[in-house]
Amino acid sequence: MKRLAKAPDQLPLTKREKPASLDSLRQEAAHCKNCDLWRNATQTVFGAGSPKAKIMLIGEQPGDMEDRKGLPFVGPAGRVLDEALAQAGIDRSDVYVTNAVKHFKWTPAERGKRRIHKKPRQADIQACRPWLDAEMAAIRPDVLVCLGATAAQAMLGAKFRVTQNRGKWIDSGLASRVLATVHPSSILRAQDDDSRNTQMQAFIEDLRVVAEFLKQNKKAA
Repeated sequence: MKRLAKAPDQLPLTKREKPASLDSLRQEAAHCKNCDLWRNATQTVFGAGSPKAKIMLIGEQPGDMEDRKGLPFVGPAGRVLDEALAQAGIDRSDVYVTNAVKHFKWTPAERGKRRIHKKPRQADIQACRPWLDAEMAAIRPDVLVCLGATAAQAMLGAKFRVTQNRGKWIDSGLASRVLATVHPSSILRAQDDDSRNTQMQAFIEDLRVVAEFLKQNKKAA
């Protein structure tokens, strides 16, 4: 029988009278041991941002810096994201950021003490899915943005391809508007400055689709 992935005191959403607050969810998730990733991680890295955020961004998993600080998108990829949001005209206060997986999965470097990112398994993603569903229920964002293939396939199905559908509105019941784009860490891996600049501009253009929707939605309100 497949184990239900939930923290000891976490009730399935269908049994809650109303969505739990982000603060209570964060406290519950801090003790989550539904997969083995907690054993080598410093701490659970829950989402961050306003409970009234209009946009919810979902990445893959926390990195080394996020694992140490306990906050999502505070490392190099987070700096790329912040710059792109600013250039796209999206106010950071309108954004809630989180990850499909809440613990850092890593493998030790062959030399030195560096911790190297390791892609999470489907079982890791499934174990964390109740937390992600609870975050969405608590925030009820107008726009859901999947950053990278892991987040997009976790939310939109294993056959979804970011390369084919990035920057486009996707028909989904997850939110009023759903969009997928690359993960900002992919920009950091670009081979040279020209490639990096090109990829950054494409990332910004994807986020501008979101910014334009919010602008039009605000006018219509």
